[in-house]
Amino acid sequence: MSMHVLRVPQIDLAAVLADPNPEIDLRVQALETSTRNFLKAVANYKTRTIANIADKRATHAAEKKRATERVSNLESETNQCKMQEIQLVADLQREAEERKEAELGVAAFKRQLTTLRERCTALDSQIEHYRAVSGNLEREKKDERENLGLTATQVAAQTEAMERRLGCVVEGVDKGQILVRMSKLDPSNPEREFTFVLDVSSNSYKVITATPSLAALPMLLAQLRESKDVMGFIKDVRQAYLDMIQMNSS
Repeated sequence: MSMHVLRVPQIDLAAVLADPNPEIDLRVQALETSTRNFLKAVANYKTRTIANIADKRATHAAEKKRATERVSNLESETNQCKMQEIQLVADLQREAEERKEAELGVAAFKRQLTTLRERCTALDSQIEHYRAVSGNLEREKKDERENLGLTATQVAAQTEAMERRLGCVVEGVDKGQILVRMSKLDPSNPEREFTFVLDVSSNSYKVITATPSLAALPMLLAQLRESKDVMGFIKDVRQAYLDMIQMNSS
């Protein structure tokens, strides 16, 4: 701020005193003008200063408001971070528990896998054993079939020979039972048949049926149980039927 400085005029005091009507021009008007200008300058300065202070106060208030908002935002973000931290810790704990459970589950599965592998190994061993047994049984079965075939051939030949010698026909009628049919025994009726069914399923041989009935059967069965000779038994039954026919015809 520039101010006009009122210069005090130089006064010749001797000349003033020598004047019969001394008078000093104090320049009151200029002083008043200068004073008014000074007061006006002071008022302007005060106004500008107050305005400047108001502006600074408003600026400070605005900055304070922004700072308060920033603090509030930071506190909100801090609270959110704390909440997120709490949630993260909870998630980490849950993940740790889940990982622990998963590790326990994996360990259990590994034990089960080990057990299953051991069982598979044992089953493989059993399978190999059963394959070996099956192979042996198959070979034995094959040998048995061959032996049975040979025996069946021999039995068929023996049966055919027996039928020719005894004049009878032998047939299988049930499991362990044979039917023996005889003919050409009765001279008066050569076509007449004499039949009986013999149970050979066990050593306690039994005659299921006999046509016609034969009184000597119990005795012949007793001899069969001792001798186990089925062919001899058939021959004896044939002879018993022949004796019965001769006895009936005499």
